[in-house]
Amino acid sequence: MSVAAWWSDLRVIASMMRGLPSQGSASSQLATFYGPQAADYDRFRERLLHGRAEMIAALDLAAGQHVVEFGAGTGCNVERFRDQLEGLRQVDLVDLCAPLLEQAQRRLGSHPAVHLHHADATTWQPATPADRIYFSYALSMIPPWFAAIDNAEHALADDGLIGVVDFQVAPRGGSPGGFRQGRLSRHLWPLWFDHDGVRLSADLLPYLCHRFEPVRVEEHLGAVPWMAGLRVPYFVFVGRKRRVEP
Repeated sequence: MSVAAWWSDLRVIASMMRGLPSQGSASSQLATFYGPQAADYDRFRERLLHGRAEMIAALDLAAGQHVVEFGAGTGCNVERFRDQLEGLRQVDLVDLCAPLLEQAQRRLGSHPAVHLHHADATTWQPATPADRIYFSYALSMIPPWFAAIDNAEHALADDGLIGVVDFQVAPRGGSPGGFRQGRLSRHLWPLWFDHDGVRLSADLLPYLCHRFEPVRVEEHLGAVPWMAGLRVPYFVFVGRKRRVEP
């Protein structure tokens, strides 16, 4: 690792150690926490946020589709389908953190298909239903995550797909995909992440499976930067709207 990369990691770790502020609006808390690390955000988290490419690939993006990412941050996930941007009808990137959206503006703001929205994922709605919606390590950052999921369900076209990748904590009896954790792991990770405003819930994946018909559910363990030997649980979910019987 170069000296510049080492200092970049230290800046991110210092911000994480300070934690998410407890005062102010949700938008100002995020700006205060992520502002100092916005420029270093992607490089550090590329080694922590696993499964994003697999989730996006499973959404099977195609020409003419309208895509929405809730909790888009710096817009780095669009890099995973940049070669398809010209064919997509519209890409809406929604986030409540202004400093991260500024990074997305630098990366993608000039592309005519990409629209940035400084807005709340629990309330923002596109003008027309989206063919594909995804959350990438965003729901665990949204305290009323169930409201964000419900809002996404309303924004999704009837034949659309939703994708989610996020950290995992399994219910005591095991997750819908069969993943089980020991007592220490189930208590360690929620405490570890809570300091930075990442609130893990054992109800997240079950709620997704309740609101949507699962197409793909995977649960894995991923490495943690600077923490040799530690592996954090995460899941990949892809689902479609449940059909309403007449």
